[in-house]
Amino acid sequence: MDGGSAFIEILLFGVVAAFLIMRLRSVLGRRMGHERDAQPLASAGERAANEDNVVSMPNVPGNSDPIMRGIAEIQRVDRSFDPEGFAVGAKTAFDLILTGFATGDRDTLRSLTDTNVYAMMDEQITDREERKETLESTLVRIRSADIVGARMQGSSALMTLKILSEQINVVRDIEGHAISGQHGMIESITDIWTFARDTSSNDPNWILVEIQEPDEIVAVTDN
Repeated sequence: MDGGSAFIEILLFGVVAAFLIMRLRSVLGRRMGHERDAQPLASAGERAANEDNVVSMPNVPGNSDPIMRGIAEIQRVDRSFDPEGFAVGAKTAFDLILTGFATGDRDTLRSLTDTNVYAMMDEQITDREERKETLESTLVRIRSADIVGARMQGSSALMTLKILSEQINVVRDIEGHAISGQHGMIESITDIWTFARDTSSNDPNWILVEIQEPDEIVAVTDN
């Protein structure tokens, strides 16, 4: 009996030890943050959806920086304001607005932009339609979205982002020939977009109120 019990105990200890070794290997075998997994090429939508949602903030002590002072001023009026959360929403709006402009989705543009920005986009869409041209626009990824301005203007909170993105933009004529851009050619584009929200309103949504022309367009080949 004692010999049998000892054998069973040894067997149980062996099973437990094997389980612990497997668990230990599963932990130690995990890739660390500095390692890169080989990943299949994802679609543009998937790549944009998987982008890092971290926004770059000025690295300065106290409130000596005007951007930090502007953010603090907004937070005094709206205690729920979160700059990083805002940047995440702004990236989504950036994608939606680019897509809406390319496809002529005026309803989406009207809901995400103010009167002036919408009028400008509507005019360009109308011109494109009259020439019977189409715009194929693909947002490959957003490389960064940095806050470069923050302030209160009356009851309106204004946040300005410098957005560095990679895009593929091709304009085609009525016969489908490319007259601008090239399929597979990625452009690195810098945009300066300003969003606003009326803090006196219960509407939590921000709308695009100003677009500055890209200050950098660099074409790179999509390998």
